[in-house]
Amino acid sequence: MSAARPYSISKWEVWNAYEKVKANKGAAGVDEQSIQGFERKLKDNLYKIWNRMSSGSYFPPAVRSVKIDKDGGGKRKLGIPTVSDRIAQMVVKSRLEPVVDPLFVPDSYGYRPGKSAHDAVGQARKRCWDYDWVVDLDIRGFFDNIDHELMNRAARKHAQEKWMVLYIERWLTAPMQEEDGQLIRRDKGTPQGGVVSPLLANLFLHYAFDLWMQRNYPQLQFERYADDVIVHCRTEKQAQEVRAAIARRMQECRLEVHPEKTKIVYCKDEDRRERYAQEKFDFLGYTFRPRSSKSRKGKYFVNFSPAISAKASKAIRRVIRDWKLHLRSDKSLEDLSRMFNPILRGWFQYYGRFYRSGLYPLRSYLNRVLARWATRKYKKLRRHFRRAEQWLLRISRRDPRLFAHWQLGAQRGSAVGAV
Repeated sequence: MSAARPYSISKWEVWNAYEKVKANKGAAGVDEQSIQGFERKLKDNLYKIWNRMSSGSYFPPAVRSVKIDKDGGGKRKLGIPTVSDRIAQMVVKSRLEPVVDPLFVPDSYGYRPGKSAHDAVGQARKRCWDYDWVVDLDIRGFFDNIDHELMNRAARKHAQEKWMVLYIERWLTAPMQEEDGQLIRRDKGTPQGGVVSPLLANLFLHYAFDLWMQRNYPQLQFERYADDVIVHCRTEKQAQEVRAAIARRMQECRLEVHPEKTKIVYCKDEDRRERYAQEKFDFLGYTFRPRSSKSRKGKYFVNFSPAISAKASKAIRRVIRDWKLHLRSDKSLEDLSRMFNPILRGWFQYYGRFYRSGLYPLRSYLNRVLARWATRKYKKLRRHFRRAEQWLLRISRRDPRLFAHWQLGAQRGSAVGAV
């Protein structure tokens, strides 16, 4: 270590961070430099990051503001750092995560090694069978409103090196560049889209929520995936008390519980016959509500279970419409499979983990889209939609692996047709 480079950061750490960022892909930042563009002068670019970080002279550029559609309508703002800045953030994340992650509670699931959204949904399902009531918590604009003073205090408590704290402070206050080029100063929040932001969000809520719940309500259980939180309660009265207490706690941490979106939900099933205004909630793309299920002995009963939410299904249909498959008559069915089946497989693997029959309407929709494509592709099928469906059915039985939703349908004995 020298006076010119007072911070001990190895070149290997920067290289390793670059490989992780490359694997994650991602869009260009304000400098419009892609990963491929960064790699044209890879050695020089990585040396600059290492040299500036180890000397304390690294200052992050502005974050590019991008708006994306939300499942329930409206827009969500993401902040996209440059490729160089993502690598610098990954250096800090790779140092900080092994220190703080072992401290996090087991029921914190979001963006953590060895944990997944499916783990959180599965645990919530089990606990909804044991607890009659749920508080479905919504923290208003969480990522945009994280308090910098409290965030820096938590970072200083655990960051082992001074330079980690220094750069976290700079990332928190880096300006946001809007689509019109305007630079917006930031005095709160950490941008969604940043490499280090999910880890900082978990660290913040570890103190603001997780440990607070363990101290004040050790008898209750919860699942938290980033800022999506489900709290399980025994009675309606207890749920009301917990909701009010959490609202006060969030105010202490300079956050706000959304008064309309935060709900108390009754987990109605075969044995819970009461009526309540709210008997369903959404969590990580799944809707939990009373559903008809079949026991191993063939008996039907009502079960409080998760299946793909209407919001998620609507968002998927919107993406499929944007593909405009009916206009791709120059492509073969195999071409469409190569282009789109990896995406379909991801959807069906994620939403098919629980209550797979919830995907049947989406399966039927996809088959109708493919049948419409076939009527434009082949003259013999024009104006014969039913015949196109039967043609696809024969192909799906012969090669069910061609499309992910055909495999789902094959388990019922039919890959094409109405539900």
